Amino acid sequence: MKTRRDILLTGAAFSASLALPRSGFASPHPTGAWRRFDVATTLEIASPAGRAQAWIPLAGFSADDWARVEGNTWQTNAASVQVVKDATYGAKMLHAVWEDGTASPSITVTSRFATRDRHNDLSGNGKAAPLSDQERKLYLSPTALMPIDGAVKTLSDRITAGATGEIEKVRAIYEWMVENTFRRASTRGCGEGNVAAMLQANDFGGKCADLNGLFVALVRASGIPARDIYGVRVAPSKLGYKSLGANSSTITKSQHCRADVYLTGHGWVAMDPADVRKVMLEERPEGLPLDAPEVAVARKMLLGSWEGNWLPYNTAHDLILPGVNAPALGFFMYPQVETAAGRLDCLQPEMVKYVMTAAEITT
Repeated sequence: MKTRRDILLTGAAFSASLALPRSGFASPHPTGAWRRFDVATTLEIASPAGRAQAWIPLAGFSADDWARVEGNTWQTNAASVQVVKDATYGAKMLHAVWEDGTASPSITVTSRFATRDRHNDLSGNGKAAPLSDQERKLYLSPTALMPIDGAVKTLSDRITAGATGEIEKVRAIYEWMVENTFRRASTRGCGEGNVAAMLQANDFGGKCADLNGLFVALVRASGIPARDIYGVRVAPSKLGYKSLGANSSTITKSQHCRADVYLTGHGWVAMDPADVRKVMLEERPEGLPLDAPEVAVARKMLLGSWEGNWLPYNTAHDLILPGVNAPALGFFMYPQVETAAGRLDCLQPEMVKYVMTAAEITT
């Protein structure tokens, strides 16, 4: 069994506590304590079919005020293992290769990170440094799944008509998303994020990759930098919401992407209209209307806030996996596997068997 480790940065252990108001629902604390987690992904290839490869997302996204990467470790019987970083977005992944004939190809990857609640006060002017020209261009550009011209631009212009300034435009798009999209329970995984197809079909349903992808595309089409951040929920919500957390230490199906908008003077600002629709669909078995108190609190909160119970992986789109001649990934949030038979469906457990677990570090 081979064991490899990349740089692990040590840090103090923190704990977090958020008091709930009488209503039972709270908002993220702007200066909440840091929380530290280990997230382990154990992957097995059921039918290797010759030479096999896997690409597993690693903790690699950092932000000074709310996300810190502390390191990634792994154990595997792979012939080779390499940490790879995407040149465009900096997405970090572990690339493992098993040679033909390897018995029971497997790997366990553990990512350690720290995070805390995030809250942006948009009432003042703010003093955040401007984006670099390179970052601004990147997060104003279309992707294969998120065009920003044609129907997307037309819709964005219609939504923001009469709005003055960045905050008003973003708020208008956010409120339109909350009122006009819906979470579709039958959507596989987190959805495909195919914004062009959604507009062509006039179908604004899906899950986070679809809804927050549409939000990001509409914001970019209005001339404001925006990005999806792809990751996974790691702990229950302490804000009173069953639907906004991972309610078990097993987080295999807890992937979630969030949206981030860059506002002049304020920097990157947290957004998540998709989670408002998740509250409406999942918080109660019978569902909730827009005017329900739980929804009203989430709607206000998720325009500028996130809870620190989520591991951010990357902001990558159109990602070419190293070592293969295959189509690019629209986004990278799930482990990927390829054998001699081709790319396997990461959402089919009989083909790609993996389990993810999360544990909070309290010492």
